[in-house]
Amino acid sequence: MRVVAAFLLGCWCLLLAGCADSAFKVRNLAKTDIDMVADAHYRETEALLKTLTIKLYKRNPRELHKVKGQTIDHRVTEIFTMPGRLAFPELPVGGTAAIELSVDPGYRGDRVFALMVGLTGMIRESYGYQTDFYLLSELDQQKLYHSARNIEIALWRLANARDGQDQPLILTNSWRGSRQNLSYERLFGKLIALQDMMATIMAEKNQRVIKTVAQNVATMAFIPL
Repeated sequence: MRVVAAFLLGCWCLLLAGCADSAFKVRNLAKTDIDMVADAHYRETEALLKTLTIKLYKRNPRELHKVKGQTIDHRVTEIFTMPGRLAFPELPVGGTAAIELSVDPGYRGDRVFALMVGLTGMIRESYGYQTDFYLLSELDQQKLYHSARNIEIALWRLANARDGQDQPLILTNSWRGSRQNLSYERLFGKLIALQDMMATIMAEKNQRVIKTVAQNVATMAFIPL
C-alpha cells in the first residue's frame, strides 16, 4: 500500500509541476465547460468596461476634473479593484440608478464615474456577484438578458441626454467632419453581445426559455434585474 501511495503522490507532484508553466489550474478540475466559458465571458466583460472607462474620461476630461487631483488610473483602480457590490461615498446609488444619475441634467458630480459604476455594478449583479464559476455555480439567464437590454437603454440615453444648451451631457461617438469615431458604440455592442450570449448559454443549460421584453423607445426605462 505504501508503494501505491508513494506512486500516486509522485504522479500528483508531477502533475502540479507540469502545470506550473501552463494556464491549467488544479481548481479547474471542478469546472465544467460552461463554467470556463462563463469565466472567459466575465473576464472579457470587465476588460471592456475598463477600456470604456478610460476612453470616456479621455473624451470627457471635464468630468474627471470635477474631483480635485483625480486621475484616470485612480478612477479605474477605484472601480475595478473593489470586489462585489460597488459603493462609494460620493455616489449615493448604484446599478441602473447610477446610470440614471449620470444622464440627469441636474447632476453635478462626475458623470463618467456614475455611468461606469452603474454599468459595472449592474453587470456584476447579472453574474450573481461571482467572478469564478464552478460546477455548482448558478447564473440566471433572465438577469443576463435584462442586463443586455439595459446596456442598450444606457447607450440610447447617452446619445440623447442634453443640457440646457442642447449639448451632450457625456460625449461619446462623433460624426462631424471627415473622421468618424464610433468606437464607443462598438464597445457597447460587444458588451451587449457577451451578455446575450451568456443568457442563451444559461437558458440552454437550465432548460428554460428567456422571457423577451418589448422596449418602449419613448421612455426607455431600465429593467430591474
